[in-house]
Amino acid sequence: MAMLRVMTWISLRLGRPAGRVVLHFIAAYFLLFAPASRRASKAYLRRALGRPVTWADQYRHFFSFAATIHDRIYLINQRFDLFDIEIQGQAALHDARAGEEGLFLIGAHMGSFEVIRAMGRQIPGLHVSMVMHEDNALKINAMLAAINPEASTDIIGLGRIDSMLRVRDKLNQGAMVGMLADRSIGDDALLSSPLLGGVAYLPTGSFRMAALLRRRVVFMVGLYLGGNRYQINFEPLADFSQTPAGQRGAEVDAAVKRYAALLDQYARQAPYNWFNFFDFWQAPAAVSDTQPK
Repeated sequence: MAMLRVMTWISLRLGRPAGRVVLHFIAAYFLLFAPASRRASKAYLRRALGRPVTWADQYRHFFSFAATIHDRIYLINQRFDLFDIEIQGQAALHDARAGEEGLFLIGAHMGSFEVIRAMGRQIPGLHVSMVMHEDNALKINAMLAAINPEASTDIIGLGRIDSMLRVRDKLNQGAMVGMLADRSIGDDALLSSPLLGGVAYLPTGSFRMAALLRRRVVFMVGLYLGGNRYQINFEPLADFSQTPAGQRGAEVDAAVKRYAALLDQYARQAPYNWFNFFDFWQAPAAVSDTQPK
């Protein structure tokens, strides 16, 4: 947290170009001294790029991650003027919010979720709440407080007795509830899906929650395009609003497969944006392809 506060001071007082100079040293450090992350980056990029991976590729991967984290400083402090942000697929988002109903935005650890939340703050009547596991929620809240003590946070922690009720209440208020569904924590049910020429094991919990609450789901991703450019994409993913209880399991499985296809598409389109610095394709000890119905 001390280092984050120093970076925040440098970035806000001296400007974004000065802050980005430090990012090169950070990316180089992890490239040289984090062998496990380097191996995972190489294994992922080989799939996404479809060719042998160079050190320059891996450096760009680490730098892109550092850049999106650094840009959070400005987005949280509402310095939207520093960025060129393009939005694609707003029609899909508008259609899914028919009657201004709440919906799920489901993404991945790809690009920047903060840039999507930032755009939500700029669009009248558009509110985005983030749902994540309790430990991660505490870490994110601490990080936000270090960047800007006055920054408003709207993060719902999973694993509490009232978590589902809080999510339902936000949806009933017309909010969009955001979740990142590419990683599992604990004993989440998993479903194997084709992804980048291999088999990935994706958690189904986010989609089962959307099915249980009978909500529409839109895929979201805020791609970092280099410099100060971002591209936000929305695509329809699933509609559980009319799904009968007996068909939820099959519809959840179909939604996970569709999600995997979108991950594949955007990972190939913007390969340096998916921040997988661990063995993503490693088969877990126990995988169940039969989900609770």
